[in-house]
Amino acid sequence: MILYYIIAVTDRDRGGKMASLFQEAGLTMTMTKLARGTANAEQLSLLGLGETEKSIVSGVADPQQLKAVFLAARRQLMIDIPGNGIMMAVPLKSVAGGRTLQYLTDNPMTGGHPDMNFSHELIIVILNEGYSDFVMDAARSAGAGGGTVLHAKGTGASRDRRFFGVNLADEKDMIYIVAYSDEKAAIMKAISEQAGPGTKAGAICFSLPISAVAGLRAREESILPEAAEQKKEEEKHDPAE
Repeated sequence: MILYYIIAVTDRDRGGKMASLFQEAGLTMTMTKLARGTANAEQLSLLGLGETEKSIVSGVADPQQLKAVFLAARRQLMIDIPGNGIMMAVPLKSVAGGRTLQYLTDNPMTGGHPDMNFSHELIIVILNEGYSDFVMDAARSAGAGGGTVLHAKGTGASRDRRFFGVNLADEKDMIYIVAYSDEKAAIMKAISEQAGPGTKAGAICFSLPISAVAGLRAREESILPEAAEQKKEEEKHDPAE
Protein backbone atom coordinates (compact mmCIF):
# COMPACT_ATOMS: atom_id res chain seq x y z
CA MET A 1 0.00 0.00 0.00
CA ILE A 2 1.35 3.44 -0.97
CA LEU A 3 1.13 5.93 1.91
CA TYR A 4 1.70 9.66 2.26
CA TYR A 5 2.27 11.90 5.26
CA ILE A 6 0.04 14.94 4.68
CA ILE A 7 1.06 18.23 6.30
CA ALA A 8 -1.26 21.24 6.18
CA VAL A 9 -0.26 24.69 7.48
CA THR A 10 -3.06 27.20 7.94
CA ASP A 11 -4.09 30.13 10.12
CA ARG A 12 -4.84 29.18 13.73
CA ASP A 13 -8.57 29.90 13.42
CA ARG A 14 -8.85 27.48 10.48
CA GLY A 15 -6.96 24.62 12.14
CA GLY A 16 -10.08 22.98 13.58
CA LYS A 17 -11.80 22.94 10.20
CA MET A 18 -8.70 21.49 8.53
CA ALA A 19 -8.54 18.71 11.15
CA SER A 20 -12.20 17.94 10.48
CA LEU A 21 -11.47 17.57 6.75
CA PHE A 22 -8.72 15.06 7.56
CA GLN A 23 -11.10 13.03 9.69
CA GLU A 24 -13.92 13.19 7.14
CA ALA A 25 -11.51 11.84 4.51
CA GLY A 26 -10.93 8.78 6.69
CA LEU A 27 -7.52 9.50 8.21
CA THR A 28 -7.48 7.50 11.45
CA MET A 29 -4.72 9.48 13.20
CA THR A 30 -4.72 13.27 12.88
CA MET A 31 -2.36 15.51 14.84
CA THR A 32 -2.57 19.29 15.30
CA LYS A 33 0.46 21.36 16.36
CA LEU A 34 0.67 25.08 17.10
CA ALA A 35 3.17 27.20 15.17
CA ARG A 36 3.73 30.72 13.81
CA GLY A 37 4.62 32.32 10.52
CA THR A 38 8.07 33.74 9.75
CA ALA A 39 7.19 37.35 8.92
CA ASN A 40 9.44 39.51 11.12
CA ALA A 41 8.24 42.32 13.39
CA GLU A 42 9.05 45.03 10.81
CA GLN A 43 7.05 43.27 8.09
CA LEU A 44 4.09 42.75 10.43
CA SER A 45 4.18 46.40 11.46
CA LEU A 46 4.16 47.57 7.82
CA LEU A 47 1.17 45.33 7.09
CA GLY A 48 -0.65 46.30 10.28
CA LEU A 49 -0.79 42.68 11.43
CA GLY A 50 -0.17 40.88 14.69
CA GLU A 51 1.98 37.77 14.96
CA THR A 52 0.86 35.19 12.39
CA GLU A 53 -0.28 32.26 14.51
CA LYS A 54 -0.56 28.98 12.62
CA SER A 55 -1.84 25.44 13.05
CA ILE A 56 -0.09 22.46 11.48
CA VAL A 57 -2.41 19.50 10.86
CA SER A 58 -0.88 16.20 9.80
CA GLY A 59 -1.82 12.57 9.21
CA VAL A 60 -1.08 9.46 7.15
CA ALA A 61 -3.21 8.76 4.08
CA ASP A 62 -3.48 6.32 1.19
CA PRO A 63 -3.85 7.70 -2.38
CA GLN A 64 -7.66 7.80 -2.22
CA GLN A 65 -7.66 9.63 1.13
CA LEU A 66 -4.96 11.98 -0.17
CA LYS A 67 -7.12 12.89 -3.14
CA ALA A 68 -10.18 13.38 -0.92
CA VAL A 69 -8.52 15.64 1.65
CA PHE A 70 -6.78 17.79 -1.00
CA LEU A 71 -10.06 18.20 -2.88
CA ALA A 72 -11.98 19.10 0.30
CA ALA A 73 -9.32 21.62 1.37
CA ARG A 74 -9.37 23.25 -2.07
CA ARG A 75 -13.16 23.52 -2.12
CA GLN A 76 -13.85 24.48 1.48
CA LEU A 77 -10.69 26.31 2.59
CA MET A 78 -9.43 27.54 -0.82
CA ILE A 79 -6.03 26.05 0.10
CA ASP A 80 -4.77 26.26 -3.49
CA ILE A 81 -4.95 30.07 -3.40
CA PRO A 82 -1.69 31.53 -2.01
CA GLY A 83 -2.31 33.20 1.35
CA ASN A 84 -4.82 30.62 2.57
CA GLY A 85 -2.19 28.19 3.79
CA ILE A 86 -0.24 25.37 2.22
CA MET A 87 -0.71 21.60 2.03
CA MET A 88 1.84 19.00 1.02
CA ALA A 89 2.19 15.21 0.81
CA VAL A 90 5.44 13.46 1.71
CA PRO A 91 5.71 9.86 0.42
CA LEU A 92 6.47 7.28 3.11
CA LYS A 93 9.12 4.71 2.26
CA SER A 94 8.41 2.25 5.07
CA VAL A 95 6.27 1.62 8.15
CA ALA A 96 7.43 -0.34 11.20
CA GLY A 97 5.30 -3.48 11.17
CA GLY A 98 1.80 -4.60 10.27
CA ARG A 99 0.24 -3.40 13.52
CA THR A 100 1.57 0.10 12.95
CA LEU A 101 0.24 0.04 9.39
CA GLN A 102 -3.19 -1.08 10.58
CA TYR A 103 -3.18 1.60 13.29
CA LEU A 104 -2.31 4.33 10.81
CA THR A 105 -4.62 3.25 7.99
CA ASP A 106 -7.09 0.70 9.43
CA ASN A 107 -5.89 -1.53 6.58
CA PRO A 108 -3.30 -4.36 6.97
CA MET A 109 -2.47 -4.56 3.24
CA THR A 110 1.19 -4.08 2.32
CA GLY A 111 3.17 -3.48 -0.86
CA GLY A 112 3.57 -0.64 -3.33
CA HIS A 113 6.11 2.11 -3.76
CA PRO A 114 5.39 5.85 -4.07
CA ASP A 115 6.49 7.83 -7.11
CA MET A 116 9.72 9.52 -6.08
CA ASN A 117 9.79 12.01 -8.96
CA PHE A 118 8.96 15.35 -7.37
CA SER A 119 9.16 19.06 -8.12
CA HIS A 120 9.08 20.35 -4.51
CA GLU A 121 10.86 19.50 -1.27
CA LEU A 122 10.18 20.24 2.38
CA ILE A 123 13.25 21.70 4.08
CA ILE A 124 13.25 21.07 7.83
CA VAL A 125 15.56 23.27 9.89
CA ILE A 126 16.37 22.63 13.57
CA LEU A 127 17.90 25.63 15.33
CA ASN A 128 18.49 27.23 18.70
CA GLU A 129 15.42 28.97 20.10
CA GLY A 130 15.01 32.63 19.15
CA TYR A 131 17.00 32.66 15.91
CA SER A 132 14.25 31.87 13.40
CA ASP A 133 14.38 35.36 11.84
CA PHE A 134 18.15 35.02 11.42
CA VAL A 135 17.74 31.64 9.71
CA MET A 136 14.91 32.87 7.49
CA ASP A 137 17.00 35.87 6.39
CA ALA A 138 19.64 33.37 5.25
CA ALA A 139 17.03 31.23 3.47
CA ARG A 140 15.46 34.23 1.74
CA SER A 141 18.88 35.34 0.47
CA ALA A 142 18.86 32.14 -1.61
CA GLY A 143 15.29 32.52 -2.88
CA ALA A 144 13.10 30.99 -0.16
CA GLY A 145 9.62 32.47 0.13
CA GLY A 146 8.47 31.90 3.71
CA GLY A 147 8.34 29.29 6.41
CA THR A 148 6.52 28.09 9.51
CA VAL A 149 8.12 27.94 12.97
CA LEU A 150 7.42 25.31 15.63
CA HIS A 151 8.84 25.17 19.14
CA ALA A 152 10.57 21.95 20.18
CA LYS A 153 13.03 20.49 22.67
CA GLY A 154 16.07 18.35 21.97
CA THR A 155 16.32 14.88 23.54
CA GLY A 156 20.08 14.43 23.84
CA ALA A 157 21.23 11.96 26.51
CA SER A 158 22.93 14.76 28.46
CA ARG A 159 22.82 18.55 28.40
CA ASP A 160 26.62 18.41 28.29
CA ARG A 161 26.66 16.46 25.05
CA ARG A 162 27.20 18.57 21.96
CA PHE A 163 26.87 17.83 18.27
CA PHE A 164 28.90 20.19 16.06
CA GLY A 165 28.71 22.75 18.85
CA VAL A 166 24.92 22.44 19.28
CA ASN A 167 23.50 21.55 22.70
CA LEU A 168 21.21 18.61 21.88
CA ALA A 169 18.81 19.04 24.81
CA ASP A 170 18.37 22.83 24.68
CA GLU A 171 15.13 24.55 23.72
CA LYS A 172 14.81 24.48 19.95
CA ASP A 173 12.83 25.97 17.10
CA MET A 174 11.97 24.08 13.92
CA ILE A 175 11.22 25.73 10.60
CA TYR A 176 9.33 24.17 7.69
CA ILE A 177 10.22 25.68 4.29
CA VAL A 178 8.65 24.43 1.05
CA ALA A 179 10.93 24.96 -1.95
CA TYR A 180 11.26 23.96 -5.57
CA SER A 181 13.62 21.01 -5.92
CA ASP A 182 16.05 22.95 -8.10
CA GLU A 183 16.26 25.73 -5.48
CA LYS A 184 16.58 23.48 -2.43
CA ALA A 185 20.37 23.04 -2.51
CA ALA A 186 21.03 26.80 -2.64
CA ILE A 187 18.65 27.48 0.26
CA MET A 188 20.17 24.76 2.43
CA LYS A 189 23.69 25.95 1.57
CA ALA A 190 22.82 29.53 2.55
CA ILE A 191 21.36 28.37 5.88
CA SER A 192 24.41 26.22 6.58
CA GLU A 193 26.91 28.95 5.71
CA GLN A 194 25.14 31.89 7.37
CA ALA A 195 23.33 30.27 10.30
CA GLY A 196 24.72 26.75 10.61
CA PRO A 197 26.71 24.92 13.30
CA GLY A 198 29.27 27.25 14.84
CA THR A 199 26.93 30.26 14.71
CA LYS A 200 24.54 31.41 17.45
CA ALA A 201 21.62 29.93 15.48
CA GLY A 202 23.34 26.51 15.30
CA ALA A 203 20.99 25.43 12.50
CA ILE A 204 21.05 22.00 10.90
CA CYS A 205 18.72 21.16 8.02
CA PHE A 206 17.59 18.32 5.77
CA SER A 207 14.87 17.88 3.16
CA LEU A 208 12.03 15.50 2.32
CA PRO A 209 10.37 14.94 -1.07
CA ILE A 210 6.87 16.31 -1.67
CA SER A 211 4.60 14.34 -4.02
CA ALA A 212 1.75 16.86 -4.08
CA VAL A 213 1.44 20.48 -2.97
CA ALA A 214 -1.27 23.16 -2.88
CA GLY A 215 -1.09 26.82 -1.88
CA LEU A 216 2.44 27.54 -3.10
CA ARG A 217 2.81 30.58 -5.35
CA ALA A 218 3.82 29.41 -8.83
CA ARG A 219 6.93 30.67 -10.56
CA GLU A 220 6.55 32.80 -13.67
CA GLU A 221 6.23 30.44 -16.62
CA SER A 222 7.72 33.07 -18.95
CA ILE A 223 10.96 32.96 -16.93
CA LEU A 224 11.25 29.19 -16.78
CA PRO A 225 9.25 27.75 -19.69
CA GLU A 226 10.97 24.36 -19.42
CA ALA A 227 9.95 24.12 -15.77
CA ALA A 228 6.36 24.97 -16.68
CA GLU A 229 6.29 22.16 -19.22
CA GLN A 230 7.69 19.74 -16.67
CA LYS A 231 5.07 20.84 -14.12
CA LYS A 232 2.25 20.24 -16.62
CA GLU A 233 3.58 16.76 -17.31
CA GLU A 234 3.90 16.00 -13.60
CA GLU A 235 0.37 17.20 -12.88
CA LYS A 236 -0.97 14.47 -15.17
CA HIS A 237 0.31 11.99 -12.57
CA ASP A 238 -0.36 14.09 -9.46
CA PRO A 239 -2.05 11.75 -6.93
CA ALA A 240 -4.02 14.69 -5.54
CA GLU A 241 -5.66 15.50 -8.85
